[in-house]
Formats: sequence, structure tokens, C-alpha cells
Amino acid sequence: MDIREIQTFAVIAKTGSFQKAAEILQYSQPTISMRIKQLEAELKISLFERGKTLQLTPAGQLFYEKSQTLLANYAELDLFAEQLHNEVPARSLTIGVSDPTASLIMPQVIQSFHQAYPTVSVHIQVADANTCSQALKDGTIAFAICGAPHLILDHYYEPIFYDELNLLVSEQHPLANRQVVTLADLRNEVFLFTPENCPVRIQIEQHLRQSIGNQYRKMEVTTSLSHKYYVRENAGISLFTATAHSEQFSGTKVVAVKDLPIHPPIGLLTPSNQIEYDSLTLTMIRSIVDTFDTLGKKVQYPKIVQNRM
Repeated sequence: MDIREIQTFAVIAKTGSFQKAAEILQYSQPTISMRIKQLEAELKISLFERGKTLQLTPAGQLFYEKSQTLLANYAELDLFAEQLHNEVPARSLTIGVSDPTASLIMPQVIQSFHQAYPTVSVHIQVADANTCSQALKDGTIAFAICGAPHLILDHYYEPIFYDELNLLVSEQHPLANRQVVTLADLRNEVFLFTPENCPVRIQIEQHLRQSIGNQYRKMEVTTSLSHKYYVRENAGISLFTATAHSEQFSGTKVVAVKDLPIHPPIGLLTPSNQIEYDSLTLTMIRSIVDTFDTLGKKVQYPKIVQNRM
């Protein structure tokens, strides 16, 4: 089997389309089709069920799962070869990451990354999107994973996925037994908010005012991941991202909100003149996106990663 055939298969499986795979890999569609035919001939199985929608066969699904390990090992081998060529056995990588990604997602990314690359020192600067943007401008980080910052021409921001907002209440709260609420149900509640200049907070308050006017109170707790502790004591309620509420916190309940169409992006912030990252940096970016993918997020791989898949 040719590694390019397996890479092509993996991209088709991820995108669900031969045409999209051709665009990502920058090959003609006949070339993409030929590689899959060759792979199926070598394996003596059908990988895809071809109909109105492209789906993996049961055998194709099993092969896809195994191929992920192979491709990850291949990327590791590629990086190792690059290190041998450059005679740089050890190096460091500094990145900016906003919460909740920094606290809830990055630990497992780093744990796996350190196992694969024990000689690489990774440093995480936890900061909001605008601080990450300034750090990128100053050259102190290689890239950032954050919400959408105030963009400048020197930077390029590409969303990886769009989050959604949920309601977090104490188990003692009357709404704790509800599966879903509307903004009208939140009259006269005490809302825990991030700082006034937070874009998500501004959007939330705009929707609240449209729905219930000024019939709510607010308390500012600037660190978003602290909200759950205040909520647990029934000091207030919090509207925050599903990622922030992805781990169940004892004494609290997550409730869906029916009429809050806010979908904050989590994305990759890079210098606009960054033509290509080295294999190590690309592997870190892909590892982060892969982790979001395993959590069930509808991710879109950044273009700089797609070009190496």
C-alpha cells in the first residue's frame, strides 16, 4: 500500500467527498478516484458505499480507525527525519491558548504530545484572544488557539469550530429539573458575567435585553472557569460555552437554552505572512483539532494542516 493512498482515503473519510478531498490535496478528481480504486484492489474490500451520500462500509470504518494510528506514526517519523536532517534533536514550542481550551482540552493534548516527542518542551501562555493576538505580534508565541480577537492585518484567524451556549445552574435552582429553557424563563436571575469588553458577554446581554429588558441582575466574575463554583452555591447562574461545561461539576446542572443563537468560534490565530510551519508545529495544531474532533465537535481543519494531510 502507498502511504498517499491511505492519506487520500483518510481525507475523503473526514470530508465525506471525493471533490473536497481533491481540493484539499490539490490533485485532480480522477487521481483521487484512481488512488481509492488501487487501495480497494490491494485490500480486496470496498471502502465506501457510493450513493446519494458517501459513507464508509463497515470494513472501511475499521480500516479508517486503524489508518489514523498509521498516519500519526508516519507524521512522527516525518518529524524525526526532519530533526535528523537539521541535526536539532531537541527544541521548544510556545503557544497561546484561551480558556476553557487551555484548562479542559490542552492537558490531554500535551500528555499525548510529550509521549510522542519527549525532547520537545511545550510552553502554554493562557490568555484571552486579544492578549494572544498581541503576543503573536510580539513574536513570543508561534500560534494561538482562541476565540475571535480584534483582527489586525498582520494576523489570520481561521475558525476550527463554532461552540454553543448552555445555562449552568445549581442543583438547588428551580430550573435544574428542566431540559430546556428560554431567555424569558431567566427573568430576575443573577447572571455571572465575564468582563464588559468580552464579545460573548456583549452578545448575551443584547439578546437578554431584547427578550426580558432590564429584568435581570449581574455579578462580574472575570475568570470564566470560576463561574461553576459560584453557581454551585446558588449565587447566580451562568451562560457559557458547551466546551466550558463539558465536564460535569458536582452540585450543578447544564440546561440547554432554546433561543440563544450565539455560536462563539474557537480558532487558529497565525501570522498572515506565515507561509508554512515546520512539521512539529503542524503536528501540535493537528493534535489540538483532533482532540476537539474526538469530543464530537464539528471541526474544520485549518488550511495549513489540510495541505499536509
